[in-house]
Amino acid sequence: MPARLTLILGGARSGKSRYAEAAAPRLGRRVLYVATAQPGDDEMAARIAAHQAARPKSWTTIEADTLVGRAILQSNAEPDVVLLDCMTLLASNVVARQSEPVEESTAVAALNSEIDGLLAAYRAGPAHWLIISNEVGLGVVPAYPLGRVYRDALGRSNQRLAAEADDVLFMVAGLPLVIKGSTPF
Repeated sequence: MPARLTLILGGARSGKSRYAEAAAPRLGRRVLYVATAQPGDDEMAARIAAHQAARPKSWTTIEADTLVGRAILQSNAEPDVVLLDCMTLLASNVVARQSEPVEESTAVAALNSEIDGLLAAYRAGPAHWLIISNEVGLGVVPAYPLGRVYRDALGRSNQRLAAEADDVLFMVAGLPLVIKGSTPF
């Protein structure tokens, strides 16, 4: 079966991760879960621990906060499904490492490099990829420059991934709306 890319967008707590995690085992037996979160505080550490505990033991996990495509390729995993959770945190990790003041063009270039690596890893094998990302452009305009740069850079990254994707889903209240392609699972 040829590689397939599904982008799953939505707001916070819209059901993106739960939906992708339920779909992954239906798409293949060997699941590679790619976690991008960093435990920056106690709350985030607790969330990460809860996700780790809930994840099936049969899944392989890679924790990579940047250079995710390279980490996937270096893992020598041969997954049927790659579940990346999530582009939102990956973008935050990339943008936060830029020198202040962060320029949008610099942030977009850094994220484009990250996406180049992801797409190279995607094209390297036959796995079905599920990439989760927040749609942050529907909310309030951030009050500070770094927040606006982040929102715009992530929005451009989502557009690039959506253009490449076979399927794009938008999650609302736990329900998938098909934006592009079909619901493949």
